[in-house]
Amino acid sequence: MATYLQSGGEGSPVVDIKEAIAGMKEKFEIVEQMFNACLPDRQGFDFKEYFKVDTAQKLQVLLGAQNFILADQKLKDRFLKEVTLLSKLFAMSIPSPEAEILKDGVAFFQAVKARLNKFTGSGIKSDYEVETAIKQIVDDALSSDGVIDVFEAAGVETPSVSILSDEFLLEVKNMQQKNVAFELLKKLLSDEVRIRKTKNLAQGKKFSEMLESIVKRYHNNQIDSAQVLAELSEIAKEMRLEDSKSEDLGLTPEEYAFYSVLKQNDSTSFLNDDKMKELIHTIVDVIRKNATVDWSNRDDVRAKLRLTVKKILMRYGYPPDIAKLEADRVLRQGEALAEMFSTGNE
Repeated sequence: MATYLQSGGEGSPVVDIKEAIAGMKEKFEIVEQMFNACLPDRQGFDFKEYFKVDTAQKLQVLLGAQNFILADQKLKDRFLKEVTLLSKLFAMSIPSPEAEILKDGVAFFQAVKARLNKFTGSGIKSDYEVETAIKQIVDDALSSDGVIDVFEAAGVETPSVSILSDEFLLEVKNMQQKNVAFELLKKLLSDEVRIRKTKNLAQGKKFSEMLESIVKRYHNNQIDSAQVLAELSEIAKEMRLEDSKSEDLGLTPEEYAFYSVLKQNDSTSFLNDDKMKELIHTIVDVIRKNATVDWSNRDDVRAKLRLTVKKILMRYGYPPDIAKLEADRVLRQGEALAEMFSTGNE
């Protein structure tokens, strides 16, 4: 007699465990073949080594499997889809001798899937979370031996100062698993771009466009893995350069955001650094005093501020038409920082 499993609550259809087992075995074979099938320019990957080596080497096999799947976008998408289906069918097949036999292999595929998904996180992260993002690539522990740092597993020294330091970038560029290195840098830079978009619109736009361009060229095979890592590293270095420029000018990050907006236009070239800083201080002071959390929804407040900023720009030598254009951009930057400014006014 066939055994049945309830797949849901009341009224949900039941699933024949024999059918679930058959489906599980089919999906397992499909995923297994993904590692065996060769792409035109490379060999397959022997993931079964994972079950033959010690704990430290297991980490290397996991990274190798992740690197193998990441080499092809279609392979990655198919792998994620098939492992999801395999996991569901596996759950339906418990308990059974067949599920017991395949459980370790299924767990391995699920572990690789989990690592791939960790590259696609969303939401704004703090500086600390950005710095520790890499540590989420590998599980905190694979055995009772304790926590194994992902830096050690990937052959990368833990950065002492910044996740984007020259030393760390060099370590990542020299990683053996180039596809993992690419996804790692792309994720770290994407997180940085998201943070900067909330603070500095000009910087956010600039670095977002740079990152998108490099990733697109890489996916279109216009640049190889070595070149893409080099170009991503240059973005990281330019981000650090922008941060140090703010300090060199003696501007706060908020003031530098307005400086970045105005520097996008060559119309500021007639102002020396001292005059430019004086202009920025004046603008920030006016916006800070008038900022309210809901000002983006209040046309009267926006109109008044726009006129005030325009007059300030004209006072510093901007032609009326340029002053009007720049005033709009200054206001957009002000809106991005409105909550912070209004909180400071309380």
